[in-house]
Amino acid sequence: MPAASPFTDLDARRDAHAEALSAQVAALPDDPMLLKHLLDARLAEIERLKLQVAKLKHAQFGRRSERLGALCGQLDLGLSTAQQEDGEARGASVDLAALAEVIPIESVPRHPGRNRLPDHLPRSRTEHLPTCSGCPQCGGALKHLGEDVSEELEYVPARFRVVRHVRPKFACGRCEAIVQAPAPSRPIMGGLPGPGLLAHVLTAKYCDHLPLYRQSAIYAREGVRLERSTLADWVSATADLLAPLVQALSRYVRAGEKIHADDTPLPVLAPGRGRTRTGRLWVYVRDDRPAAGTAAPAVWFAYSPDRRGAHPQEHLREFSGIVQADAFAGFDALYESGHRQEAACWAHVRRKFFDLVRAHDSPIAKEALTRIGALYAVEAAVRGAPPPVRCEARQMRARPLLDALHDWLTTQRRRVSGKSGIGEAIQYALNHWRALVRYAGDGRIEIDNNAAERALRGVALGRKNYLFAGSDAGGERAAAIYSLIGSARMNGLDPQAYLREVLARIADHPINRIEELLPWNIEADLPAEHRQAA
Repeated sequence: MPAASPFTDLDARRDAHAEALSAQVAALPDDPMLLKHLLDARLAEIERLKLQVAKLKHAQFGRRSERLGALCGQLDLGLSTAQQEDGEARGASVDLAALAEVIPIESVPRHPGRNRLPDHLPRSRTEHLPTCSGCPQCGGALKHLGEDVSEELEYVPARFRVVRHVRPKFACGRCEAIVQAPAPSRPIMGGLPGPGLLAHVLTAKYCDHLPLYRQSAIYAREGVRLERSTLADWVSATADLLAPLVQALSRYVRAGEKIHADDTPLPVLAPGRGRTRTGRLWVYVRDDRPAAGTAAPAVWFAYSPDRRGAHPQEHLREFSGIVQADAFAGFDALYESGHRQEAACWAHVRRKFFDLVRAHDSPIAKEALTRIGALYAVEAAVRGAPPPVRCEARQMRARPLLDALHDWLTTQRRRVSGKSGIGEAIQYALNHWRALVRYAGDGRIEIDNNAAERALRGVALGRKNYLFAGSDAGGERAAAIYSLIGSARMNGLDPQAYLREVLARIADHPINRIEELLPWNIEADLPAEHRQAA
């Protein structure tokens, strides 16, 4: 039997490929218009896949900043170069630059002067005297003329200390009664840690993103063995102790007229499966400072094992007012009753166009970013003003920009494929237009939901370090501590100092006065150096 040729298999695969191509060609429609629509759909799909690849590459390797200078140069607030080149917005008659009235930002020196060392730091004096007692030139006596002083910042490593509580006993000489002071309360009944140590463990994990096993290794270098399981037990017990305070914080957040809402994934260990599943941390922020509000800002986190819309509905069941969030469908049911109004986020709209500029250098996306930038310029001028002032300025300066933007988006939508990246970005804005422009008629509302996104930054950083929560209970503990730390920081307090003060008092504090331990109420009890932490 003759030996098979080495090209036999190659020939077979070639024939099979040719047959498959012939079948695909035969399946194509004969109508040229249908062929054009099919080609457009394929090209749009390729563009969409390229955009997804670009987003994934950027998420893995790229910069997080969304500033445009590095991508497409400095964008004007007038008509963009893309408009001049392509003529895609010829119908726009609004002078964006005139309406925005951008206030120039003062340049910041690249090398600012050295900051003065804080006055509250302890100082020691070290004198450096000449080695000779007389003049080295002639031997004459030396007179004191003054001194040169320079400061050096030094670090003294933290040290453990043992606080010994001694309760002397006394006996009555007449009736032999025993008199002794009651045992002081501890954050953890019968436990070893004091409030300062517990505050340090919580802050290190949830504010400085230091996992418990790393803390255990650091403590071991000080000669103190604290196993990770022990630290985990302390965190659990402390979270239980702080639960009433977190509940009071949640009531306060939901008592406002406006709330920022968002969520982020939190990997949770699945017992017995050797892998993680995805839980969610929901964040709700009350912050009226941009609208000259006097109420203290606060943030409340809530944990859920999944992302079902039933969770935010339960969290905000008793809330009435404005909910500013992204376009997540799980929030839609919140607005059905009419007790809550939806306000959308322009930052999400901007991000979609920014991704297109970064991936494809899209002229239409550049033009969209220019127009959205004009809206943000208006906001920069009215930030911190009372709601009536903000509303009046927006109606006079932002409303024409919004109307022009809507007309321009509608025109561009008819010119591009709906399945393309630019088509999807435009359609997203148009689909949520009513919620996007609500801020222009209400001075209480912000242009975006960045208040909630800022509150989630710490969670994102922590997630990269401790990787996952050990259980659903661990997710709930994380939500509780993130709530207190985030609220302390929003009120300018050092989180560790705040937690130390709370843990020193909460065991004996009346439960019906738990609101007294909220950050803005306890601020006066903290030293001045702990009231200006970032």
